[in-house]
Amino acid sequence: MNIHWIDLLIFIIYIVLMMAVGLHFYRKNTSTEDYYLGGRSINPWHIGLSVVATDVGGGFSIGLGGLGFMIGIAGSWMLFTGIIGAWLSAVILIPRVFELVKHYPLTTFPEVLGKLFDKRVALAAGIISFIGYLGFTSSQLLAGAKLASATFTDVSLQSCLWIMGVIAVGYTVLGGMKAVVYTDTIQWIILFSGLFFIGIPFGYHALGGWDEIMASIPASHSNILNIGAIQIINWIITIVPVWFIGMTLYQRMYACGNEKAAKKAWVIAGLFEWPFMAFLGVILGVFSRAALHQGLFSHLGIINVGDLDPEMGLPLFLANILPVGFMGLMMSAYFSAILSTADSCLMAASGNIVADIIKPFKKMPELFELKLSRYVTLILGFLAVILASMMENVLELMLLSYAFMVSGLFVPVLGGFLLPNSSPKAALASMLVGGMLTLFLIISEWQLPFSLDANFFGLSASALVFFIGNKMDSKRILLIKN
Repeated sequence: MNIHWIDLLIFIIYIVLMMAVGLHFYRKNTSTEDYYLGGRSINPWHIGLSVVATDVGGGFSIGLGGLGFMIGIAGSWMLFTGIIGAWLSAVILIPRVFELVKHYPLTTFPEVLGKLFDKRVALAAGIISFIGYLGFTSSQLLAGAKLASATFTDVSLQSCLWIMGVIAVGYTVLGGMKAVVYTDTIQWIILFSGLFFIGIPFGYHALGGWDEIMASIPASHSNILNIGAIQIINWIITIVPVWFIGMTLYQRMYACGNEKAAKKAWVIAGLFEWPFMAFLGVILGVFSRAALHQGLFSHLGIINVGDLDPEMGLPLFLANILPVGFMGLMMSAYFSAILSTADSCLMAASGNIVADIIKPFKKMPELFELKLSRYVTLILGFLAVILASMMENVLELMLLSYAFMVSGLFVPVLGGFLLPNSSPKAALASMLVGGMLTLFLIISEWQLPFSLDANFFGLSASALVFFIGNKMDSKRILLIKN
């Protein structure tokens, strides 16, 4: 299906608007604190919507559509982990982080571990966080490329990937955190409006209403309990801890400026993640499954479930049912989701490189550091596109990145805050063991007991090493003192 020139014009206007925001803030950033933290003075509503736009971005939007296609509305439980993580973080983490901020001008997540433990732990955390966020950025660009190639059928997936990269990297390099947060607010509004006011009503009408939809999908797809306990456990242990170790989230905490504003932002984010965004995403995925069974994709040679990548079902459905003008709006909505996560993840990876890996070893003037930050962001954007070009599944890439970060960083963060004077050696060992074990189990593709996620075993090993390491180190200190 070729996109109409009116839809293309609407989409181009949207892209120009995003780039204009980046240009607007280009001259306003006079320091790395401006570039990475928005001057620590951004309104909590903007931060909250930016958090939810980042968390429920392209990976989850396209991924949730795929889940809705495969298992139905029960896929919404994936984002229930969002509200759990947001509110636990607001109660447990944010007050403790701002206690540190009172004494230290923190700018990154690994710097927190540096204050709780030592510089070696901070450096290791910076490397792990950087690798994870580079993967996140790639997953979002891949999501955008999939969506674009399903709509612009004459353009290859690889070409779409490079176009997405230029757009996302462009305004992020220019505008920094302020551009990211304010474009995220715009993008979330566009996404929610597109899903709620365009995708749902037009899809419902095109499929013939409730009775026709129910007759076109497996009975299990309308059952919210159509999900196994192990799957929910895997989502919880992989996603909830990200709220405690996500660099994008710490940057936004600092950008709020104070504890009260940060808590408000986190409550806003949790509420919008579930049920609002969760159900919108999976319902449209269910619609795409009904469309398949009703033969809406038969002209493309797609007749059976096995003929279609589940994550491509929703983009194809929208491309086939939306009238001229509305397709451009819907395309803008989905690209909003993708870009709102890609830009944040790119900023996080860049911050890790500059503040956590380079800066501890090389002091530099403020203006030089700001220029370096922009160059690093540009280079990482290019690397993210290369990585995305080698992957196929958006949700898989995103959850792999989550798992690697969570298993390496979650235990030291909790241990450092909840167990004062914990051993830096124990923290470092737990990070390395947890992260490497999870990575090994994922790469080896072993059949794990009870179908538990590799992250479960990585976290367990990390906790065990941290506990034993603390015990051994405390005994060693006692022997030295005696």
